[in-house]
Amino acid sequence: MSASALLARDLAKSYGHIRVFDGVSITAAPGRRIGLVGDNGVGKSTLLRLLAGVEDPDAGEITRPDDAGFLHQELPFDLAGTVGDVLEDALAPLRAAERELAETAEALTRRPDDADLLATYGRCLEWAQVHEVWDADHRAGRVLDGLGLEGVSRQRVLATLSGGQRSRLGLAALLLRQPGALLLDEPTNHLDDAAISFLQRHLCDLPGVVVLASHDRVFLDAVCTDIVDMDPGLDGPTRYGGAFSDYLRAKHAERARWEQRYAAEQDELDQLRHAVAVTARNVSHGAARGNTSKLAYDYKGARVEKQVSRRVRDARQRLEELDRRQVPKPPAPLRFAAALTSAATTGDVSVQVRRAGVRGRLWIDELDLSGDGRLLITGPNGAGKSSLLYLLAGWLHPESGTVWHRRGLRVGLLEQDVVFADGARTPRRVYAESTSGRGDVPALSELGLLPPRDIDRPVGTLSVGQRRRLALATLIADPPRVLLLDEPTNHLSLTLASELEEALRTAPGATVVASHDRWLRRRWDGASLALVSGRIA
Repeated sequence: MSASALLARDLAKSYGHIRVFDGVSITAAPGRRIGLVGDNGVGKSTLLRLLAGVEDPDAGEITRPDDAGFLHQELPFDLAGTVGDVLEDALAPLRAAERELAETAEALTRRPDDADLLATYGRCLEWAQVHEVWDADHRAGRVLDGLGLEGVSRQRVLATLSGGQRSRLGLAALLLRQPGALLLDEPTNHLDDAAISFLQRHLCDLPGVVVLASHDRVFLDAVCTDIVDMDPGLDGPTRYGGAFSDYLRAKHAERARWEQRYAAEQDELDQLRHAVAVTARNVSHGAARGNTSKLAYDYKGARVEKQVSRRVRDARQRLEELDRRQVPKPPAPLRFAAALTSAATTGDVSVQVRRAGVRGRLWIDELDLSGDGRLLITGPNGAGKSSLLYLLAGWLHPESGTVWHRRGLRVGLLEQDVVFADGARTPRRVYAESTSGRGDVPALSELGLLPPRDIDRPVGTLSVGQRRRLALATLIADPPRVLLLDEPTNHLSLTLASELEEALRTAPGATVVASHDRWLRRRWDGASLALVSGRIA
């Protein structure tokens, strides 16, 4: 039983009246590692469940290896069981294969010419080699260590583990099985950088198929051999060869072609409208006939009228055809509005912190932020990153020390959980009120941050991610002099996250970002500050 391919053709899935996707196909050969990307709601998790056999498609066909494995969000085990129970369950197929191989080999010593026994032995041996049966116990220790579970006793009851530990144990069990097809939904959740690096290396060494969905762009870049963009575009879900960096380059070129095609069609439409209205009728048959006979003039005039009629008809037909099938306008990339700071003040200090903080939460001895400063705040969970942003914004009042703002300074903060005072207002109204007086801002629908169906819903019914996107839209359209962003790429599609990072390079005024996003951190070109236990490291 050699490693086999995973094949899906023309898959469709709906929940009630909501169509998730239709006509999705994927082919994954052994050794290919496919990353699924796209905005929330396009069906990445649904597709993984279908590929794993956890759910059935409404239409289409799937052929998968017999031992496909799916990473469940919660351990499919009784919480009264132990860590050892989970590991032994994962290793059980490998133990059984080893026993079957030994029993078949013993039988062959008695019947060496038995063709059926030889075939069985060959299949068992191939399966055992693909799944590295003889390395199972050593691999178990290596996987547990790599995922940060080396100190967890195998007698530990599952109910006593944290949610993150149970999640990592489920991933460890799946890696130990080493199935022919591995289906992973956000596998880097609950993993620190060291565990993510281990997982990257481990997946790259697997002989079988891997299909995964992740918002970790560094992870996608390190692991994937192919990217499938699930976002509906001009041609529907599209597969791109290469890692995430290759996908970004292909998307950039694709967008350039889209923009060129749109511009060319708009030029042609303008020319056709002009031809219908003016050019096709611009003939000289109404001029004085001079010495031309009336008979000849009437004959030529009739010919000209026919030519005019044909021109108008042809131009109108082409215009109607192009109007029906014209390329939609590419969504405007995220761009901050024109700079508000002047050259005379950008280098001056806008925010100054001196020996300020809150006991047990945050303490900053000294920090100056210039009018055009760019600062990245890093650190583990609980290190005080959000608290520092609140302190800089003036939302967190220090127990001692001072936080000084330049006179008239306007500060904007994107929180991790945005709450609007009036939950009955719609995103359209919130955006319009926040950008009133500015005539150069794009329409909310053009930013691509919220789908059209959500623009007129009450903001109180929006998800956390949708509310954050709306808040981000208002900051982009009317940027403050100091922009503070707490995990800004959370809840954004990977395409929008890349657009935001590019926009931040030219954001007006000062910019301070707190982020765990490894892709953003690796490409940050400004100053950085690391926090540990509420203090600057």
